[in-house]
Amino acid sequence: MSEAPVRVLIVDDHPVVRDGIRGMFAGDPGFETVGEAGDGARAVELARSLEPDVVLMDLRMPGTGGVDAISELARLGLGARVLVLTTYASDSDVGPAIEAGATGYLLKDTSPDELMRAVRLAARGETVLSPLVASRLVGRVREPAVPLSDRESEILRLIAGGFTNREAAARLFISEATVKTHVLHIYGKLGVNDRAAAVAAGFRRGLLDPGEG
Repeated sequence: MSEAPVRVLIVDDHPVVRDGIRGMFAGDPGFETVGEAGDGARAVELARSLEPDVVLMDLRMPGTGGVDAISELARLGLGARVLVLTTYASDSDVGPAIEAGATGYLLKDTSPDELMRAVRLAARGETVLSPLVASRLVGRVREPAVPLSDRESEILRLIAGGFTNREAAARLFISEATVKTHVLHIYGKLGVNDRAAAVAAGFRRGLLDPGEG
């Protein structure tokens, strides 16, 4: 008796990407594409109604992005496993996706054979990571967190409170240029590229209290 095909929901804001993935699965009786979505909100709707085994999720999409969709799927307690398929492998993309509940994380240069194997593994609840992503995660675990200085912590709290660099400088009686330098140091220590990501990392690492921001 043959196994039931893995039911897949494809989520990507580029129709040509969805078409390519759907065509790949169409050639293998072990898979069934049950639906497609172009953004995270639609992905959650379809996951609730179609009950796929695996949601193949892009991250950066207009409207509701992949990480928010993964978080919502986890909150709803749906049984679908989420396998991220994206172009981006930065710490600010990988960490939040895994923490939100993704079962695996692959890059779009993954071969069709590797992707199909990963989807099968994800359907069984096994973690699947591209080599680059795996090495990044291992590096984060091995590398001790670099502590923020008192001044950097103070500025991070102001950023979380919505202060601009100029407003932070006025509050702390230092120059705006000095604030900018501290902000760059904060980005470097947290492994992020913008203020929103710095605040998110600050909460994740316990550097900010939930009441801030």
